[in-house]
Amino acid sequence: MLSIMLRRRTVTRLMAALSLAPASAAAQGRPPLTRITLGSCAKQTMPQPIWDAVLDWRPELFIFMGDNVYGDFNSADATGLKRAYDRARQIAGYERLRNAVPHLAVWDDHDYGANDGGANFAHKAVSKELFLDFWNAPPTDIRRSREGIYDSRVIGPPGMRAQIILLDVRWFRSPLRVTDQRGAAGKERYLPDPDPSKTMLGTVQWAWLAAELRKPAELRLIVSSTQVLAEGHGWERWGNFPLERQKLFDTIREAGAKGVVFFSGDRHIGALYREQPDGLHPLYEMTSSGLNMVYWAAKEPGPNRLGALYAGANFGAVDIDWRERKVVLALRDDSGNTRRSVTIPMDEIG
Repeated sequence: MLSIMLRRRTVTRLMAALSLAPASAAAQGRPPLTRITLGSCAKQTMPQPIWDAVLDWRPELFIFMGDNVYGDFNSADATGLKRAYDRARQIAGYERLRNAVPHLAVWDDHDYGANDGGANFAHKAVSKELFLDFWNAPPTDIRRSREGIYDSRVIGPPGMRAQIILLDVRWFRSPLRVTDQRGAAGKERYLPDPDPSKTMLGTVQWAWLAAELRKPAELRLIVSSTQVLAEGHGWERWGNFPLERQKLFDTIREAGAKGVVFFSGDRHIGALYREQPDGLHPLYEMTSSGLNMVYWAAKEPGPNRLGALYAGANFGAVDIDWRERKVVLALRDDSGNTRRSVTIPMDEIG
C-alpha cells in the first residue's frame, strides 16, 4: 500500500511539472524518472487493446512519438484531422492513459496532416493548433507563439536528471529525394540526398537543440518521430539527409552531451539499434511502432540493428536504475511481454 501511495505521489508531482511551459525550472524538481513508456502509430478507427498493458506497467511518464492519430487532410478546414482527434477521445484506454499518466507528445506525418509531409505542407499552421488543443497546451505555451512543436523537459534532481527532447522533423524539413526504383530493396521510397541546402530541423530548431544539449543532465532521451540510426532501407529516416544526420552527431559532440539515447516511431515495426560515430560514446535507438498499426511482413537489412525486427503491436518501456547506473530498453507486446530488450550501462554512454 505504501509503494502505491508513493507512486501516486510521484505521478501527481510529475503531472504538475509536465504541465508547465518547456524548460521550466519547476520541471527540474524531484522525483527522478525511473519508468517511462512510449509508442507511436495508433489508428483511431482500429481497436487499441494495448493500452491495458501500458497502464499495467504503471509508467511515470508516457511519450507519444507521432501518428498519435491518422488524420491526413488537404483542405484548410482540416476535417479529417478534426474527426481523427474526436474519434481518439472516444477510445477508453487512450483517454484513461491521458487522464492518469503524465505525458508528452510530438507529431509525425499522419497527425501533421500529410503522408511523409514536410515544410511545404500548406496547412501545417492549422495542424499545429489542433495538436496543441488536443494535448491541452495552455495559452502561454511557447509552442503557440513559435513555428513548429519541438519541446524539452529536464526532470529530476542533480545526479539523476533526465532530459527529454522532442524534435519536430516535419515543420521545417526539406523535400525528400524520390527514389528511381520505387519498391526496390533499400530504395523503397527515397534516396539519400547530399544537397547541403537541405534541412531536417531548420535554422532556429538547430540552434535551440544545441542550447538544450548544453543544459545539465545525466541522461538525454531524444525523440525523433523518424528513425535516426537505422540503415538498410529507403523509407523516411535521417539517412535521407546524410549531412543533417552527421550534423546531429556533431552537435551532440560539440555540446559535450553524454547519456544520449534516441527514440523513434513511424515504421510500424519495433527494433533496437546501436551506432558509434567518431568522437562520440555509443548511441542507442529504440524504434517503437505501432501501438496498433503493424507491418507484419517487415523484412529489411539491419547493419547496426541489435537482433531481429519485431513485427507486432508494441510499446516501448524504459527502466532507469539510477543506483545501478543502467538503462533497460524493452519492446513489449500488447500483453505486456518483453519481445526485444537491451541493457545499457550508463558509463558506456557517458
